[in-house]
Amino acid sequence: MKYNGLVDKEVEESRAKYGSNVIPDSEPTTFWEEFKETFGDPMIKILLAIALLMIVMFFFGYAEIYEPLGTIVAVLIVAFVSAKTGVASDTKYRELKDSTEKDKCKVYRNGIVTIIDVDDVVVEDKVLLQSGDKIPADGVLISGSLSVDNSALNGEAEECKKSEAKEGFQLAEDITGDTFVDAHSLFRGAVVFDGEGVLDVRKVGLKTMMGKMAEEMQEDEPDSPLKVKLSKLAKQISTFGYIGAIVIAVLYFVYFIVHAGGISPYFASGADNIIKDIVEAVSLAIVIIVCAVPEGLPLMISLVLMQNTSKMLDHNVLVRKAEGIETAGSLNILFSDKTGTITKGMLEVVNFFLGDGSSIEIAELSKHSKVKGLVDLAIGKNTKSMFDGSHRVIGGNATDQALMKFIGESTFKALESNADCIVTEQQGFNSANKFSQARIEKLGKTFYKGAPEKLLASATKYIDDKGNLQTIDMAALNKKIDELASKAMRILAFGYSEKALVENTINDDVVIIGLVGIRDDVRAEAKEAIKEVQDAGIQVVMITGDRLETAVAIAKDAGLLQNESDKALSSAQLNEMSDDEIKKIIPHIKVIARALPTDKSRMVRICQEMNMVVGMTGDGVNDSPALKRADVGFAMGSGTEAAKEAGEIVILDDNFKSIKDAILYGRTIYHNILKFCKFQLVINVTAVIVSAIAPFFGVEEPLKVTHLLFVNLVMDGLGAIMLGNEPALAKYMLDKPRRRDENIISKKMMAQILTMGLWLTTLSFIYLKAPFFKELFENEEQHLTGYFVLFIVSALFNGFNVRDDGFGIFKGLNQNTGFLKVFFAIIVVQAFIVNAPLVPLTAFKWIGNMFSCVPFGIQGWIWILLLSVTMIPVDIVRKAAIGSRN
Repeated sequence: MKYNGLVDKEVEESRAKYGSNVIPDSEPTTFWEEFKETFGDPMIKILLAIALLMIVMFFFGYAEIYEPLGTIVAVLIVAFVSAKTGVASDTKYRELKDSTEKDKCKVYRNGIVTIIDVDDVVVEDKVLLQSGDKIPADGVLISGSLSVDNSALNGEAEECKKSEAKEGFQLAEDITGDTFVDAHSLFRGAVVFDGEGVLDVRKVGLKTMMGKMAEEMQEDEPDSPLKVKLSKLAKQISTFGYIGAIVIAVLYFVYFIVHAGGISPYFASGADNIIKDIVEAVSLAIVIIVCAVPEGLPLMISLVLMQNTSKMLDHNVLVRKAEGIETAGSLNILFSDKTGTITKGMLEVVNFFLGDGSSIEIAELSKHSKVKGLVDLAIGKNTKSMFDGSHRVIGGNATDQALMKFIGESTFKALESNADCIVTEQQGFNSANKFSQARIEKLGKTFYKGAPEKLLASATKYIDDKGNLQTIDMAALNKKIDELASKAMRILAFGYSEKALVENTINDDVVIIGLVGIRDDVRAEAKEAIKEVQDAGIQVVMITGDRLETAVAIAKDAGLLQNESDKALSSAQLNEMSDDEIKKIIPHIKVIARALPTDKSRMVRICQEMNMVVGMTGDGVNDSPALKRADVGFAMGSGTEAAKEAGEIVILDDNFKSIKDAILYGRTIYHNILKFCKFQLVINVTAVIVSAIAPFFGVEEPLKVTHLLFVNLVMDGLGAIMLGNEPALAKYMLDKPRRRDENIISKKMMAQILTMGLWLTTLSFIYLKAPFFKELFENEEQHLTGYFVLFIVSALFNGFNVRDDGFGIFKGLNQNTGFLKVFFAIIVVQAFIVNAPLVPLTAFKWIGNMFSCVPFGIQGWIWILLLSVTMIPVDIVRKAAIGSRN
């Protein structure tokens, strides 16, 4: 039937009345929004509070301005780097999206068929749909018949038949899983497998099912596990700092009283003296708080995330939101789609076998020329599929297309151009007959393609691998068919007859050419990647719209179902269970079949209630709510825009192996953050202890405010570069997953931090009080300058210790060349600061004065280096002692 369609004026009227078909993108990430978001971080809030305290102290004349200014600069750098990372990730995603050509569709307008952008479709448009077309809006099929692929909407890979609706048929207002598969309704995002028809558009834009899903994506996301852990760490550090500051301030004040000879003499010394001591005690308390808080940690995390998001593109992983990559490394459970992620996402011939049940490797089939030639004819001349000018297979159903790919484009074109292979009669496949047939008169053969039971009922002979006729071994053949069917393969048989084509009938002299097993097969690399992810302690659950039997077969091949305790459940079984019942069996669930979007969201919620970190993969509109709700959503590169908007990470090649790579890099980032924490907290613990108790030993301010500024900004910022680029190690995939609320600082880490912190403290007091070291220097200024150098260089040598929990602290330095560069750069910068006063320029003298540094001799440098390097053997002894206990 020909349709005139809408005229231009009616198009505008419809658009004004019902709206546009555009589904708006989420707003692009702006630098300013990302910049502001940084200031909500708990650690940043602590830093700003400290800066404010120091500014107040400065105005009262009891502090230098360098420290608050330095802290504010550090915060601004963190905000800048975080914003830049967020904007860069969003920009890469939008560039990827913009590089994809906009979808088009064919509509009847002004009496002719016109090709327009999908965004320009309006309600009441009549859209011409043909094989391969993507449905542009929600509506009803009013002419023709189609088979469609609804997997983008409901995850179902099976074909769904659609037929012409009678006049008056209404599109359902409340969409359910059944609505997708009814006889007449069509939805935006589905793809036409085969057939031709006309869609009457009833809903466009945000009113479509896809549009409603897109709107739901605006909900707030849960905090990332890293943010939860950092909030906890910030609280612990601030508590430690505040309590420590109060205790030390009180003890310091008590020290003044004892030093004065008691309470009465002290209070008799006058109000000015008491106020001076109180201010001094408070100043010391503030210094201790400054020492306790790791100012460089937010900067380090921002730098590490920024560095690794760009690296991941080489692994087909586009990180949309930087925290997503670290979260990937924290997963406890991963819900993965089957189609296209674990499997290849398309039907293909995976097994070819003969009438005796023996298989021929597909790659070896060309060596059996007679069998190959006949099967090419049985497929290539008996199909609705074909290759188009772009080397794509179009037409026919998914099975036809898989068979066409099996014979290949060159074979198909050779058959098409061969005058001896012209089809003289043909009958297409129908569900009643379960076979199709084609007659090639010049060859004197009628070729059949269909269900094995139909062809085998009329056959007694088959062609063997040498091209000879043999008697069919029915027992062996049926055993082979049952074996492949149990692996979720669809079996098709091919044969020929010397007799003429008879409609709806298979001749009684059929010779079986061969049979094939077809399915959406497991990716070889996915099977290996699944094992690695499972070995990493992450539970992998395949969640699919396929029927349970198919899902179980694929799961067994993929290595998901291995033990009797492993469970495969259908959506119906899941919905019969309460949340508490599901929580009890979650560790054993490996497959969820016939899954609905609500099942995915429910499983994410239940697992999060159990403090698990949850990953979800998806490509369809139906997956979007679960992708959004999960701690990290892995959207497929070939998936819908709604899915990509909802996910934190886009897997460009749709491959489970790339998900594994994302997990490895996520774990690497987390390990690098832990290394940095160990590196920095040793510095902070030592600075707190030394600053707190040194005055009691007669050493006033062993570390000046500007020294702490250098430690907290230069050391920490460059330390982020030193340790942030540590290489990804395969052993990280053997770690146990971490709980969402787990402390960043484990008992093992705390042991290392305290041991090395106490050793550095011991070194500090040996240096500060031992006469030998005092005599190395000409005066007290040189002696204290030397301590500043000792403190920094000791911390640098401890950087080697934190690189590995074992003894391989020097391994992999060639993969992180920045480590040694930064190591020597910091030493050079410090040597410059110490020796700056020797340069006869005012600016250089000012640098020396700012850092309270004076030059000292080479002997002092040698002894400081010797003391500093002891950090390495002491930690090796600690590691050996821990190892001996284990």
